[in-house]
Amino acid sequence: MSLAVRWTRLLMVVLAASFTGAAFAIRAAMDGPIQQYAGAAFSAAIVYTIVIFIWPRISPLTAGSAAIAYCWFIEFAQLTPIPAALSQRNWLARQLLGAQFDLIDVAWYPVGVIPLAAAHWFLRARARSQTDEAPGPRANAGDREVAGG
Repeated sequence: MSLAVRWTRLLMVVLAASFTGAAFAIRAAMDGPIQQYAGAAFSAAIVYTIVIFIWPRISPLTAGSAAIAYCWFIEFAQLTPIPAALSQRNWLARQLLGAQFDLIDVAWYPVGVIPLAAAHWFLRARARSQTDEAPGPRANAGDREVAGG
């Protein structure tokens, strides 16, 4: 595993923990729609970090699409009785699956993912441009002149 992959995964763990802490801090400090909307956005951001943790070399567009699709899948699954039944039995299941469908959450998931995908795209483009600007080898074997020729 390359050093870049290790650093990427470490960063994703730190970001996921930070987003989780921020979501719980908002939940403790506020009530109402801000808490709900922030919770949905932070949940999607956490899913994005999980996608990057699993596949560090994935493109930002693919990672963002996967994170939003997963969040929407979970949200629409709440139209069935399964997530609510699991959420009643287990606190962690309630945090991961929610308990009831909310159309507003569907709109807030991209709000949590799009800034991360944009930052990911920017950092990736910047890293590529720095790699392209780095000086390469001075001469390769095909560029050497043959002595006496």
